[in-house]
Amino acid sequence: MADHDPSETIRQAAADSMRHGEDIRRRVHDVTLEALKNRRFDREGIRDVVRAVTQGVTHGVTEGVTRDAGADGSGLRQRLGEAFRGMDEALTKSVEAGQQALRQMVATGRGFSEHELKQGVAGLKKIEHDFVETVNEVASSANERLRPELKEALRQTLHAGTETGRQTARLMAEFTLTGIELAGEFSARFAQVASGVLAGMADALQQRKTSDK
Repeated sequence: MADHDPSETIRQAAADSMRHGEDIRRRVHDVTLEALKNRRFDREGIRDVVRAVTQGVTHGVTEGVTRDAGADGSGLRQRLGEAFRGMDEALTKSVEAGQQALRQMVATGRGFSEHELKQGVAGLKKIEHDFVETVNEVASSANERLRPELKEALRQTLHAGTETGRQTARLMAEFTLTGIELAGEFSARFAQVASGVLAGMADALQQRKTSDK
């Protein structure tokens, strides 16, 4: 039996979100957040999720274009823009989770150095950059019909400003700290704490959705 590919599950879920044609932003947000919850909280894991979601979004939109060869470009960009906003909002949760993890680790006084703190902040700062870079990579490999629409939808999203970027700015303002002295294995410990925070966020969202039904 072939090994299960978690990225394929993410791609299929993201494609399904686009096929519904409505509430795209929320659907893609939920798919992205659930996928982030189930991956290790590090740069590679986050990039893998963004890549798989973007590929799924692209596949779902491509099917729509195939069914309707005369699809309006602005409508297509709007759908893609909604998908990117959903991804952006889910990635904002990753920055928030990392921010809370750093707060917890500072509050416990169970050490990591100022250098390690700066590394943690720098890693969170790269989430927005990796989001944009990964979407651009997927867009560059898309077909000629879809490539410019993907890039234009992303450009419009960035022009309006991302929630991830705004949350990162708040993070940077909070952690302009010096003189913190705290010990080793920071990366693994930080990933573990942040993953727990993010999982709590995702579970709370699911419980709220269930209670609203």
